[in-house]
Amino acid sequence: MTPTLVHSHHLHASATPRVDLWARARDWAEIQERMLVPLYEAVYERLEVGTGTRLLGLGCGSGLALLMAASRGAAVTGVDPSAPERLSLARERLLPDAAGGVRARTDTRLVEGAPSDVAAVAAAAGGPDALPYNLVTAFHPIGCVAGDSEGLSTLLGAAAPLAARGTPVVLVGWGPPERCATSSVLRVATKLADPLRSTGSWRPALRDDLEEVAHRAGLKPDGSGRVACPFGYADVESAARGLLSTGLFDAAVGATDQAQVDKELAEALHPHRRRDGTVWMPNVFRYLIARTK
Repeated sequence: MTPTLVHSHHLHASATPRVDLWARARDWAEIQERMLVPLYEAVYERLEVGTGTRLLGLGCGSGLALLMAASRGAAVTGVDPSAPERLSLARERLLPDAAGGVRARTDTRLVEGAPSDVAAVAAAAGGPDALPYNLVTAFHPIGCVAGDSEGLSTLLGAAAPLAARGTPVVLVGWGPPERCATSSVLRVATKLADPLRSTGSWRPALRDDLEEVAHRAGLKPDGSGRVACPFGYADVESAARGLLSTGLFDAAVGATDQAQVDKELAEALHPHRRRDGTVWMPNVFRYLIARTK
């Protein structure tokens, strides 16, 4: 069986016309996504991800975390409801490499849609290893955008029936603002965004963000950790492209314009520029391990 990419176009969120979604996806995959590699490694090491792991990655994007799990021998399924451009890049990464590079297992699946679509794909594929999953990850950090935790709770609740009882579910969030240098840059997004909007703009992370999401999703917290994930870029331009690819500045762009956001973002990045022109921002991310009941 070859890796599967399933499309569900009705779930693709409408895009802002001024955004080049393919360029943004490339910037995410080539610049920004790697900033969380220390986090992925710490989680996989702690949970001993390997050949016996059947991983379901929620909001998998362009698939770097899935690739790292697959390189450890895990069977991986990625699902994303609103990022077909990133999923296309994930497919490029996770297809078996005839040149002898890292090869995903042949039961790798990528699904554009919801957990219910994953269940349908797994049922159609059959086989004893299709379900249930014994690890679920939600590596997209929450606790930085107003309203981001509510949608994740719903997604986790829908994914829980696909996992065995007691399965670890990993949630990720930004650490305390005082330990995240990037917080000072992200405040630009809040300053420029329309104050009447209740979602879409950055906010400081709260201490119990992850626990509250787990509680609403019916999960039982069972340990946590913090990981240093410095954001390092070749120059200010690369830093701006990487941060814009996260979507955290979209509300600011909508409330003002791209030129204004670019200008203030460059100014906010200037204090983090080193003598050689590189940009370096130390950050701490937090992860929570919860378990299905």
